[in-house]
Amino acid sequence: MYTDMFKAFSEQTEKTLAPYIKFNRLVAKNVETITELQLSTVRTYSNMGLAQIKAASEVTDITSLTTFSSQQLASLTKLSQQLIDDSNKLQVVAKEFKEDLEKLTADNMKAVTPA
Repeated sequence: MYTDMFKAFSEQTEKTLAPYIKFNRLVAKNVETITELQLSTVRTYSNMGLAQIKAASEVTDITSLTTFSSQQLASLTKLSQQLIDDSNKLQVVAKEFKEDLEKLTADNMKAVTPA
């Protein structure tokens, strides 16, 4: 008797908590994706900054200063493109999260709405 009661309670609790578990998994997946994106971005910008420091440290005369200055435009262009790419990646992640969340919400609404 008690076994059946605990089994029924357990099954009911699982059904009740299923949407929360799905939502938590979705959020965890999104946080993981964003964290990986941020780590990759930090690594890329750090490498770009270190390359600029190394290039600046090699300036010893007017000729090398001229070369360094002309390379700055290319570096700024590369940085600008990297910022655009990172922004696009973040938009894709946000769009996927929104779509997954809308699907989860629609599925839950179907489950609780009588046919």
